[in-house]
This record gives sequence, structure tokens and C-alpha cells, in this order.
Amino acid sequence: MDDARKAELDGYSEKISGDNLVPLWERLKTLVTPEPVSACQPHLWKYDDIRPVLLEAGSLLTAKEAERRVLILENPGMAGESKITTSLYAGIQLIMPGEIAPAHRHSQAAFRFILEGSGAYTAVDGEKSYMSKGDLILTPSGRWHDHGNESEEPTFWLDGLDIPIVQFLDASFMEHHSEDEHPHVRKDGDSVARYGNGLMPIDFIPVSNTSPVMKYPYDRTRESLITMKEAGGPDPCHGYKLMYVNPVDGKSAMPTMGAFMQLLPSGFETASYRSTDATVYSVVEGSGKTRIGDKEINWKPNDTFVVPSWHYHQHFAGEDCILFSYSDRPVQQALGLWREDRGNR
Repeated sequence: MDDARKAELDGYSEKISGDNLVPLWERLKTLVTPEPVSACQPHLWKYDDIRPVLLEAGSLLTAKEAERRVLILENPGMAGESKITTSLYAGIQLIMPGEIAPAHRHSQAAFRFILEGSGAYTAVDGEKSYMSKGDLILTPSGRWHDHGNESEEPTFWLDGLDIPIVQFLDASFMEHHSEDEHPHVRKDGDSVARYGNGLMPIDFIPVSNTSPVMKYPYDRTRESLITMKEAGGPDPCHGYKLMYVNPVDGKSAMPTMGAFMQLLPSGFETASYRSTDATVYSVVEGSGKTRIGDKEINWKPNDTFVVPSWHYHQHFAGEDCILFSYSDRPVQQALGLWREDRGNR
């Protein structure tokens, strides 16, 4: 395009800008890209670095003062945005012995993946779910929930929330309960007994598309992975991988966040793989490394790392490893957008 022609078009764009109009031809290449383009970057958060500074926060303010004593895992490619991926939030939360994190409810759905400690709990709509390492505890959208610690040790967990999705949709609401604790009316394991054993109350009517099971105990998840390992060979891209499901419909346990657990046998190297859902990983057992493009991340238990959308990556297990992960895959699948590439590099 010659200079005169460019000047003419620039003048046209400037003339209509006052009416809040922009020519599509100026922005089409950035709006509709040939492949996913994201500010999300591969990154590793080391638990050994996070734990002492979070304990320091525990000496500076109480859980009640903070409401939730959490350090946000903020992606370096999106500084100031409180995001670990473009659509998801992550943080590490601490509750000290004897503390209560007050009851509230909000539009954002959440889960707690337990990293360290036992004897603390999350209560959702009155059901207390006690925490042990590797447990997954759900907090569906709009449900009253509080946290407490009845043990003599601090408890740490990974918080995953769909905050960026709810913000994007301008659908955020939050409310505080009149008491620090919502009345606890159901004991630990109630929802697992009712809905998690291939059984369901005969008159059950779902009130949401989130799983009615509040806690997925790690011992049961791990047993399933071991059984899979003993029964056959691993998937080349994933090893042995399971998805947490809603027993009502067999879909994802939460409609906005898919949660997964996978076992990588000692010495196993996954095939090169990529998918459109940026994925957050938390190491449960074992040590190894993940190669994301030309970046290599070495991880061990309780470390957290992120693989951005549409980035080729491989996992390398130095020993038997178990990885928890979550992503926005259910949203992408519901919209017909999710895509994977199983090693066609």
C-alpha cells in the first residue's frame, strides 16, 4: 500500500473514532488468529518457597482478618490480573490450628486440593469435609462455605476458582453469613455415601450441574489409578489419567473447571501433546520434569506449574508420579471449541 493510500485510510479511521467505531480490517488479524495466542506463560511455583512466607502471613494476620489467608499464584505473563491462566485463578491457602475462616458465598465456583495437613475442614451448606493430603473438596457456585482447623498443625491447600470466567461475564455476587460458621448439619462423608458409591437417593433432583459429592478422597482416587496401572499399558500422552466426574450425568464434576488425576510410571516419558485448555498441575507424589516448548521445569511434591494453551509439552517421571490438574476444558467442550494434538509435531 502506498503512502497516499495509507494516509487516506488513517484519516478515515480517525474521523469515525469519535463515534466509537473501528474498522474491522485494522484488527482482524489480532481478533481471529490462526492458532491460540495467549499471554499465559509456562511457570513453576515451588512449595518450598511458598510455605515459609505463607506461614509468615499466618503470624501477621488471622484467617478472620484476612477472610481467606491466600497467596495468589499469578502468571508472570499477566502481572496484576490475579490469574494463573487467562480463564482460571489459583492460590495457596493456609489455616492455622484453632482458626475459622468465616462463612460466605459467591458466584465463583471453587475447589480445595489438599497439600499438607489433616484435621482441618471445609463445610459446604452445613456438610463438614475433613481434609487429608490429595483430597479434592468442591465448593459449588452460590453455596455457603467456611473453613476451620481442629488439628494442632497448619493446613495448606491449593484453591482453584473460575474467577476470570465470572468476571468476563459480569456475573459476580458475594454475600457474608451472619455467623462465622454456617450451621454444620451433616457429617464428613455424607455426600460420598449418598451419591459416590454408584447409588443415589430415589427422590434426588439435581439443583445444579455441579456434582453433589462434596469430597473426593485421595485414597479412593489413588486406588483407581493403581488398578488401572495393573490392568494394562499407559496412554502414550497421559500415562494413566482419570477425570473427576459428576455421578448424576457422568460429566465434569464442575461445569467450569475440569479436574484430573494421573499416574506416570517410573521412567515414563509422555508423547508430545498439546490442547487448547491451559492446564494447572499440582504434584502429589514423586518427582520429575515437564518440557514445555523449549522450557524445562523440574518439579517435586506440592509444587504447582502451568502449561499454557496449545503448547507442546512432555512429562518425564523420575519415579512413580501422581499429578493433579485442572483446566477450563468443560467450558471449551460445551462450546465446541476444545481441540487436542496428540503428538503430530
